[in-house]
Amino acid sequence: MKIDNPLNLELLNFELKHMKLSIPTNDKNIIFQHLHAPNVAFNNIYKGDSHDRQPVHSVYGGAHLFKADSLAKMGDIALKHLQTYAPNFVVFAKVLGINGHEKFPQNEKEINVLVEKMNALSENERKKESTWLAYTVYNKVIEKLKREAVEDFHIDFEDGFGNRSDEEEDAAAMNAAIEVAKAMQQNTLPFVIGIRIKPLEEALKERSIRTLDIFLSTLLEKTGGKLPNNFVVTLPKVTIAEQVSALKDVFEILELHLHLEPGQLKMEIMVEVFQAIIGPDGKCPLRSFIQAAEGRCIGAHFGTYDYTASSNIIARYQAMDHGVCDFAHYMMKVAIGGTGIFLSDGATNVMPIGPNKGANLSAEQIKENQQVVYAAWKLQYDHISHSLWKGLYQGWDLHPTQFPIRYAAVYAFFLEGFQATSLRLKNFVERAAQATLLGDVFDDAATGQGLLNYFLRAMNCGAIGEKEIIETGLTMDEIRTRSFYKILEGRK
Repeated sequence: MKIDNPLNLELLNFELKHMKLSIPTNDKNIIFQHLHAPNVAFNNIYKGDSHDRQPVHSVYGGAHLFKADSLAKMGDIALKHLQTYAPNFVVFAKVLGINGHEKFPQNEKEINVLVEKMNALSENERKKESTWLAYTVYNKVIEKLKREAVEDFHIDFEDGFGNRSDEEEDAAAMNAAIEVAKAMQQNTLPFVIGIRIKPLEEALKERSIRTLDIFLSTLLEKTGGKLPNNFVVTLPKVTIAEQVSALKDVFEILELHLHLEPGQLKMEIMVEVFQAIIGPDGKCPLRSFIQAAEGRCIGAHFGTYDYTASSNIIARYQAMDHGVCDFAHYMMKVAIGGTGIFLSDGATNVMPIGPNKGANLSAEQIKENQQVVYAAWKLQYDHISHSLWKGLYQGWDLHPTQFPIRYAAVYAFFLEGFQATSLRLKNFVERAAQATLLGDVFDDAATGQGLLNYFLRAMNCGAIGEKEIIETGLTMDEIRTRSFYKILEGRK
């Protein structure tokens, strides 16, 4: 029944108070008691998205190379690389194919005039220009590289470290811990810092745990028992739940002997073989992996090249957007989605590095470098855009020259439809709130939540800030509820 005005609603409520219902209270309570435990169990598993910040990328570097100032140097390399190959937003947009680039000038003189024009405009004036998106993405990338080029860095004792003697790995584990301690003192660590140990398969389990023990024991000795903020251990090539459970057991022992708080050590698992998607029994084992961690797993990362290799894809076609990867991604989302565990895609392994080195390059060599870099930029941009389209908001970068493209793809993805989506959310909230107030049925809350999720993700990656949120008609307090339903309830 549609309620036309508040008076009819009051009459209806009066009638309901005097109505004799058909289900006896005792029978209803018995049914609810049967429902209680299963409902609670379900909600404990599917807690919804985490409210914590998720990095947009993870950067892996060999443990033997890590220094306290490594991240600052990476930022400098990334910024110099961007400014060398894309000195302005027009070049950047044309290479990546950012929306609107087709109408940008080709002539260098005209490009400079356009750049100067955009620089002179106010922020509100720029938004009216067709070049706003490309200009904004480019300048946000520069600002990001200067402020926080690396969000998540993992010191790698696996593929990025290579096959080395036990003596070399022991020394590298100790030295990496010392450098992390220095970086903690200098406040130069990224938002997330961690290490990737070797797999816990039979041949490597002893080496893997020894490295973890040496690293943590050394680090805590140097820091007086303090771990870095957001420290995480990555377990690669997980094939059985017992490997995750074993790492959880190791964590408990380390916490006891190193005087850490119980539960302080966290892990990420890596999905790198098809047996992690479909196990020997024909079932997807990913949920069992998460359960085996007993609350310590905060992320699941996809290993593109190990996975495609395990799926018998030849090297030429091993890429992030291959169909076998898409299938694995969707399986990960279905198996782990809604649990609060972050999902991450892999990396593009084609580096944007020109073949010609040196300061005195010929015009032909410079052009060759540009062609190589631009092709790699475009490939990575398309890969990341494909991941974002699938709802994977984190991925891997393997070299500082990939950072500019990571941030460009993320910013463009969220900013391209910002103004239209902002207006849509504002109208949607107002219409939904009005329907709720009048007692009308409003059955499209999922769309409202989807629109809200867009802004939550856009804020998380830095594409928009609090000032842009105001354009939606929402307050920051409403945004922080992360719930379209709660926003409507608050506006009744």
